[in-house]
Formats: sequence, C-alpha cells, structure tokens
Amino acid sequence: MHIALGCDHRGFRIKQAIMEFLPKLNHDYHDFGCYNIESVDYPDIAQKVGEAVISGDFDQGILICSTGIGMSMAANKIKGIRAALCHDTFTAQRARQDNDANILCLGAENVDVDLALEIVRTYLSTNFEGGRHILRLNKIKALEAV
Repeated sequence: MHIALGCDHRGFRIKQAIMEFLPKLNHDYHDFGCYNIESVDYPDIAQKVGEAVISGDFDQGILICSTGIGMSMAANKIKGIRAALCHDTFTAQRARQDNDANILCLGAENVDVDLALEIVRTYLSTNFEGGRHILRLNKIKALEAV
C-alpha cells in the first residue's frame, strides 16, 4: 500500500517510528510533515493527508497528534474521509473491517511506540468486510451532503 503520513509536533516521535516500520510491512509512504518538533497547526497536516487520500494517490492515511482527537476531527471535515481514532488493535481492526476507515489517527500521549506500531500493523492488514456495512457507509456518505 501507498500510505500518506503526517503528524503535528507532538506526534513526531511516533511518526518517525512508523516511517521505519512501514517498509518492514512492505508499504511505502510519503511524509506530509511535520518534519521536526517545532509547533505546527495540526489541521494543516490533516488537510494535506486527507486530500492525498481522497485524490486516490494514496491507499490509506495515518495521522498522529497529542491525543489524535484534533487530527480526526480535522480530517473528517474532508468529504469522503473516514478517519478513525484508535487506541488499541481491536478498534483498529473494527475501523477497517466495519467502517472502511481510510485514515488511522493515533494519539502520541495515549499509546507508546510499540502499541502504536501494533495498531498500524492491525489497521493495514485488515480488509473491509462489506456486506451489511455498506448500507451504513452509504448513510454516512449521505450525511456529507447535508
């Protein structure tokens, strides 16, 4: 898979670990920032990653900030994005399996590096189940038109 990756200054350390981890899973990525620990505004990064995913140039996105909440809120404002804030492998699996999430959000202050990598592994290795979930996704899409 081709992954769009981004973080704010608080998520920088975990993003660096994910950048080392993705090639081990046979995924490539593009880093949309930030590139150091100097303060940045997370909505700017969420927009870049969200637009990259929606364009079809990337299969999935991963965003990291302090709690993951801001990134998920900002990314979900982009039509067609289904960003899921995950704190464990169970929620990562369900985000993909049931909700066809296209951006994984992580909170750097909620998970340590090892857990973050396991969440990434689970998220990227889980496929959308389809079936009864398609009706629900269509209802989510209809909300975007309101």
